[in-house]
Amino acid sequence: MNDPAKTATTAEPLHPLLAERWSPRAFDPEHQLTERQTTALLEAARWAPSAGNSQPWRFAVAHRGTPAHAGVLDALDRGNQVWAHAAAALIVVAAQSVTADGATRPWAAYDTGQAVAHLSVQAQHDGLAVHQMGGFDRGRIATLLVGDGTLTPLTVVAVGRRVDAGRLDETLAARERATRQRLPITDLLLSVRPAPVPDRS
Repeated sequence: MNDPAKTATTAEPLHPLLAERWSPRAFDPEHQLTERQTTALLEAARWAPSAGNSQPWRFAVAHRGTPAHAGVLDALDRGNQVWAHAAAALIVVAAQSVTADGATRPWAAYDTGQAVAHLSVQAQHDGLAVHQMGGFDRGRIATLLVGDGTLTPLTVVAVGRRVDAGRLDETLAARERATRQRLPITDLLLSVRPAPVPDRS
């Protein structure tokens, strides 16, 4: 389900998987993720790059209609609950920020973000949509995860099939239909200070 109005306006042409990807809130409440679709999303994330091939990302997939889904949904902020309940699955994404021997992994969050980016592109390829959320109770989400205490919850990703924004209330529907915007490239570029000239006197 492509919406030409949502295709990114770019200075140079991008691959359609990137230009057409966006984060909807209107999901089909009848749609179910298949096992193959779920596996493809996780495989895309699994093959993301990471520092020293540390692979610090961890995922908990909660399909709609399961107790796990109910628990994750209840930990979301109310503003996310009102639409995320319809997604086929909620995926908790966590980073293993500390190794088993207690060493800190300084790039764990960055690497895990790359894994989710890979997942989102695979979802776009498979005709699915994702919406990443930061609005949730991290303490409650952490208690839901079965792990060794080294996991830091970073985001919850709603995954499913997009439907028309008319299923949402008026405020959310307006946000859904709004034109996508990004800062221009010139606002994103930094200058690098030149290296000091060594004193050869």
